[in-house]
Amino acid sequence: MSSLTYDLTLAGLSVGSAAALTGVGLIVTYRATGVLNFAHGAIAMVCAYVLRQCVVEWGWPLWAGAVVTLLILAPVMGVVLERFVFRPLSVLGSDPAQTLVASIGVFVLLVGGAALLWGQGARDDAPELVSAEDPWGQLAVVLVLAAGVGAVIRWTRFGRELRAVVDDRGLAVLGGIDADRVAAAGWAFGAFTAGLTGVLLAPFVRLDPYGLPLLVMEVVAVAVAARMRSLLVAVVVALGVGVAQSQLTRLHPSGRGEPLLQAVGANLFVVALLVACLALPRIGARDALSRTATARVPTPQGAWIVAVILFLIPLGFAGSDLHTSVQVPALGVVLLSLVVVTGRGGQISLGQAAYAGLGALFTALLAAGRFPGLPRLPELAALALAVVLVAPLGLLTGWPAITRRGLALALATFAVGVGVSRFVFAQPYATSGLSLDRPAGFEGDRAYYVLELTLLTLALLATHALRRGRTGRALAAMRDHESGASAAGVRVPALKLLAFVAGAALAALGGGMLGMGLRAFDPTAYDPVRGLLWFAAVVVLGADSTLGALTAAALLVGLDAGARGGVAAALVGVLAVLVGRFPGGPYEAVRRLRPRRAAGLTATGLGARRRLQRALRTAAPPTTDPGSRAAASGTPRQNQHPALHAADSASPPPGPPAAGRAVLTTHHLQARYDGFTALDGVDLTVPPGRITAIIGPNGAGKTTLFHCLAGTVRPSRGRVRYGDRDITRLPAHARTRLGIARTFQQLAVFPTLTVAENVRVGAEQGRTTDPAAVDRALRLFALDGPLRDAPAADLPTGTLRRVELARALAGTPSVLLLDEPAAGLDTAEVTALARILRALAADGTALLVVEHDLDLVAGLADVVHVMTAGRIIASGPPADVLETLDARETAV
Repeated sequence: MSSLTYDLTLAGLSVGSAAALTGVGLIVTYRATGVLNFAHGAIAMVCAYVLRQCVVEWGWPLWAGAVVTLLILAPVMGVVLERFVFRPLSVLGSDPAQTLVASIGVFVLLVGGAALLWGQGARDDAPELVSAEDPWGQLAVVLVLAAGVGAVIRWTRFGRELRAVVDDRGLAVLGGIDADRVAAAGWAFGAFTAGLTGVLLAPFVRLDPYGLPLLVMEVVAVAVAARMRSLLVAVVVALGVGVAQSQLTRLHPSGRGEPLLQAVGANLFVVALLVACLALPRIGARDALSRTATARVPTPQGAWIVAVILFLIPLGFAGSDLHTSVQVPALGVVLLSLVVVTGRGGQISLGQAAYAGLGALFTALLAAGRFPGLPRLPELAALALAVVLVAPLGLLTGWPAITRRGLALALATFAVGVGVSRFVFAQPYATSGLSLDRPAGFEGDRAYYVLELTLLTLALLATHALRRGRTGRALAAMRDHESGASAAGVRVPALKLLAFVAGAALAALGGGMLGMGLRAFDPTAYDPVRGLLWFAAVVVLGADSTLGALTAAALLVGLDAGARGGVAAALVGVLAVLVGRFPGGPYEAVRRLRPRRAAGLTATGLGARRRLQRALRTAAPPTTDPGSRAAASGTPRQNQHPALHAADSASPPPGPPAAGRAVLTTHHLQARYDGFTALDGVDLTVPPGRITAIIGPNGAGKTTLFHCLAGTVRPSRGRVRYGDRDITRLPAHARTRLGIARTFQQLAVFPTLTVAENVRVGAEQGRTTDPAAVDRALRLFALDGPLRDAPAADLPTGTLRRVELARALAGTPSVLLLDEPAAGLDTAEVTALARILRALAADGTALLVVEHDLDLVAGLADVVHVMTAGRIIASGPPADVLETLDARETAV
């Protein structure tokens, strides 16, 4: 027994050492560049293939092949990726969403390239760099590498530069640090560890383009458990999981749970991945993926007609061509699920292949009468019920999405996909002896293709319904700016669940169609690597484009069917690597590359311009407003911003009188961040019909107080009350529906929506039932006319500030919280804003303004509170408070 325990421990140390290498490489790359390298496993696979090529095919000595592979090829791959893929992304703005897609693109590109070069078959003749019988050498390499890297980071100049780049790359560059050199070194070392992992694992697993990369990516759990920071924790977790997994193989449970327990024992790293990604709240500060603020690129005219014709052409095919074409509509439905989840909802989902596979599996089980508790069903009924059964399982990824975004969500969805693949699809108890036939009357390829086109049309209609109307606007708002959507009243948690449940249903429908088309349940058709390929294909062809999803389906099926396997993956990988340059997909790329002609006016336009100029020259000078900035500076009315005219003529949305409106108050409010006290016993009253201002230096706690009032930060102590109701624990969207609206210091508009759609989101999600609220808000801020249909992404800052204010007012709030409302506005726009705010206060609205412009505060506020060090130190009328502050500054 002791001998068996020792042998299993040695085997576990061998596996754990390889996992530790992966963790060390991922952590170093992440700490140097902020990129979680999803291509780590693909680099490991390529290096393993190259070593085999050198030693087995070309007859090189093992040491020579190892030197070329590990000391030359792997680091060069890392430097090339940093220089030509990730450095341009950093220069263009370092959008983490684009970086994640590019990393997945590199993964897909390397997998596809390996399949093209070496074929898709598995090989079992990879050379052994270190004997499996003696894992101590392998363990020594891991420990030496980890200790050496830790010492370099902690005690050397390069380590200090690395930490500086991680903390603030821009500031580090200003301090004279060559951030590019640091990033290149990090990528080179990360690629070296990936290559070493690959050549160590290849002799003990089947070497193929898909299996080895996935196996390496499963052990990303050790890096996540180390919070992407601690090398020691990563090594300890890797060795511990490796030894535990090896020891569990000696257990032979009996009973109904035997297959599942055996699966857990053989896939303990997958269990660790699930626990690490779902139990830990996040993996680091870079887990939030920002959205690309670009307008949606319109589909070219006639594109849908061409698409319909192309999808009807296979009806004239026969034989293998028609049999291959059967896969396209089914895959199109699966990819439409990503349009709903990622394209419209803005949620990263790398596990859609799991739901597609579950749809195919449940359909097969129901049609065969093997689903527990249910009788045998006809194929179409089985498909429909499978969709109903899989849809709620979308909560597996939807529920983590409520508290996770970006990279943390990507890892959680990837972990779910891997878990379903390993514990369901790869287990004989679920799939052995399972077959799947087509519905009665649709056995032939041509008849089944007609059925698929019908189901695809229904899926397109469902997708269209989720991308249009109130729900579509709410999804787009959540995608463009999640905090802004919540502030507008969008129920973000419920909407995320809706997106994932609808996406799971569509994926299950497509998966079932794919299984019936192939007449079998093939687990390899739904593996997690396939899910990464599907995600990358949809993103690069336009994530919010249903036509892009159909195009991706045709490319993925057609390219691999008409050529050697791997062509589609290689092409998608190339496009994904370039996604940072053209985030809107190929349509935007064509639009950018097309030569632009100089804009010019037609004869009618020139005549209209001349008439307008004559009208402006003859216009009578307006009566000046002695309280406005424009009058003080002598700015004539005809040269002021149109919003100023709107402020004179339009009235704010009607509401109840001030006497009937609730008061927003705080009581002994405290807030702490990692031991730092941001708020220290703040008592504040925001009465209706008054303008309350908060001023103070940076770091005084103004923003934290504002977030506590808005519901985006929960205080550690104290209460926030709205009238007689305690709203301390209410989320932001619930407060908006009560009548508490807010704006943001950094603009919170939805760039893919038009001006009118932005404002309509505020009206639909707020508490108003007035159908004219949108038009009234647009007129109030001079956003009506042609401007109402303009995409928000194309507008200047001043106009976008008016859009945000109009959206907040469209819901007829009783309390309006304004965070730096004058930021980015010119003098005329500030004047117009002040008039509108005064009119709102006169109508009974309670306004709270956090503002640095003391001139605006002095001419606008009824009461001013001064904050410093998390406390209110002075309150009163603006003149008295500002005079006191001036006296203090003079005394100092």
